[in-house]
Amino acid sequence: MQELPELDIYRALLAEQFAGAQITGIEISNVRAFQASEEQIERDVAGKVIWFVERRGMFLLFHLDNGKRLLLQLGQGAYLYKGSETDGPARAAQVKLHFGTVSLYFVGLRADALQLLTVKEVEEKLGRFGPDALDKRLTIDRFISRFAKKRGSIKTSLMDQNVISGIGAVYSDEICYAAALRPDAKIPMFERETWERLYEMMHNVLKEAISQGGAGEQPFAEGDSLTGGHSSHFSVYEREGQNCPRCGGVIEKIEVSGRKAFVCSDCQKDQ
Repeated sequence: MQELPELDIYRALLAEQFAGAQITGIEISNVRAFQASEEQIERDVAGKVIWFVERRGMFLLFHLDNGKRLLLQLGQGAYLYKGSETDGPARAAQVKLHFGTVSLYFVGLRADALQLLTVKEVEEKLGRFGPDALDKRLTIDRFISRFAKKRGSIKTSLMDQNVISGIGAVYSDEICYAAALRPDAKIPMFERETWERLYEMMHNVLKEAISQGGAGEQPFAEGDSLTGGHSSHFSVYEREGQNCPRCGGVIEKIEVSGRKAFVCSDCQKDQ
């Protein structure tokens, strides 16, 4: 699953390239990837203008000029590519949106990854999720309160989209490392100082990842040198057996609630 930094980079790139652009054509090679009928697509998507693009947690929202929304969720291995008929992605696209001579390719989409929804339907679908990890309204006190009923590990709770939106397997490990917390540390043990450290490091890690291009594996367009730049800056994620950049200890791979996690046991503690 693409996480907050990668999706925020897509949001910025899409807004720069396609805000105000008219959809002049649509190609769908896998009907399961786009949850809409041919009639709906022809009536509500073809010929419409993208007003702006928004990120909501782990989703991207294309706001169309008829009030409808295209809701996109990019799973593991899925990506977007801006090209043309002669400049396409390395893999086949399930959906293509054409904007004159420019095309937006949707690659690696799972079933129903792209949906055509009304505003009400969007809110019904996304309203159950927790506040965005970078929402300015998410104060330290509100942040702490989101975890009040949690009794398990901090990694598992950080990944729970009903608690906080936008953090997955990758950045939960990186945030825990930055806060000097073990990913399997139990929430009931945390004191105020621990929460404050975690809150600060969550913002630092996510913002730094965005500034460095996130960890996306595929470029957004030909000549894109920004996307994926952060992947070489991970402190612990997928660095099993390597030395900790902070203390020199050896990074381990452990299991937390059935998921892999990466930790330096020498400098990451339980609180």
